[in-house]
Amino acid sequence: MTRLSSDLSPLIRVPSSSSSSEFKSDLQTKTNGGKNIVASSSPGLRSSGSIRKIMNTTSTTSQQQKQSAHQQSSIINNDNDDPFAKKYDNCIVGAGLSGSVIAEQYATNLGQTSLIIEKRHHIGGNCYDYVDADTNILVNLFGAHLFHTKHERVWEYVQKFAEWVPYEHKVLGKVNGKIVPIPVNIDTVNALFDLDIQTTEEMNVWLKKEQVEFKDDDGNTRAPLNSEEVALTRVGQRLYDLIFKPYTFKQWAKYPAELGPEVLSRIPVRNDRDGRYFSDPHQALPKGGYTSIFERMLDDPKITVVTNTDYFEVKDRLKCDRVYYTGPIDSYFADLGWPKLEYRSLSFERVVQEDTPGYFQQAAVVNHPQNVDAENGKEVDYTRIVEYKRMLNQTSDSTIYFIERSKDGGEPYYPVPNKENKDLYKRYQEMAEKEEGVTFVGRLANYKYFNMDDAILNALELFNEDTKDMAKRRG
Repeated sequence: MTRLSSDLSPLIRVPSSSSSSEFKSDLQTKTNGGKNIVASSSPGLRSSGSIRKIMNTTSTTSQQQKQSAHQQSSIINNDNDDPFAKKYDNCIVGAGLSGSVIAEQYATNLGQTSLIIEKRHHIGGNCYDYVDADTNILVNLFGAHLFHTKHERVWEYVQKFAEWVPYEHKVLGKVNGKIVPIPVNIDTVNALFDLDIQTTEEMNVWLKKEQVEFKDDDGNTRAPLNSEEVALTRVGQRLYDLIFKPYTFKQWAKYPAELGPEVLSRIPVRNDRDGRYFSDPHQALPKGGYTSIFERMLDDPKITVVTNTDYFEVKDRLKCDRVYYTGPIDSYFADLGWPKLEYRSLSFERVVQEDTPGYFQQAAVVNHPQNVDAENGKEVDYTRIVEYKRMLNQTSDSTIYFIERSKDGGEPYYPVPNKENKDLYKRYQEMAEKEEGVTFVGRLANYKYFNMDDAILNALELFNEDTKDMAKRRG
């Protein structure tokens, strides 16, 4: 088998006593008194045992990673294969959703070989999850990932790689000292404004009174031009000031008026008591976690995965007919010397609370939109707290939660959709269209936020488009 990955052990847990420099910027350490233990940990990869790994020593890694790589390769890489000595049908940059789906499709449908080059130490992109050593709870390294889709093709596709547990995600928010449903619904409005709305009709009347209408120079109603106008047309000034404005600034370091309308257009507003965050017909979590999905997806002798490897350091050694690039588009064209596209990133403060067979908070995710806690007057510099124990009905004598803060720098999570960035991306896009033999795919390459199902659908459709002539010849 020519497949390469990170580990052969059936289950790797995070060592609670170690701290990896790779994650210092994203996983923070803090000491609390009482029964709280806070640790910064270097995650291990959950593996099904059918995957081997070759570490590429040309990539830049921390000393701890290099030692780990040496230990793993001495056990796993018994045949000392050089993945770059072979020719492949496809070279794919990135082992996240887009790259993994494309590699799987080429292997399954056309029998073609793919080499996946992944800069991180693991497969799965931002979906990567692991079992925390202190609590035995499955957690996401890069923030909560909730699968939901309306696309039947995507739902059928993911069934091949996991058993799915129904899960309808519900989010609460702490606003003016009260815990209320997010997105806004009847119960949110009743709690915040001491009302007694009971029906959809009554809620529609209330919303109509609150909503702001924008008109053009001719007096005709026009579409919102930015996210502030989106929120005002949906919920009005009061809810905008209480929830949308402060939360957006925390998340983006920009007020809604500075962001395109698509940012707050993604957030629904309910006129009933539906407390679900999503309304898609298919909502579920993979029983064995997301990492195991990628392991199964890539478990094919025609797929080779190399982790801890920077594509730009090895690209001159690659031998492949075509390239799929899923990384940041501005990094690909860094030699141009153009400005970098703007992203927001996240940091995660990991808290383990011992002697807690129950839970820390009222829901898996509790948002904190306001800057000051109305109950104690303390500053609230974080956006949300995620308690993973509430997902997949996990049990433990302890609980673990992650306090999330938005920041500049670090892993690129969210493209910042303002005019300057959109115009700059168009320049990069024009260069990408001229790049022969390279297809730019995924959220980073397209400077666009994708939900998981959209990323999968985009990759499936791209594969179909790129291979329609091949399929005809095979037929």
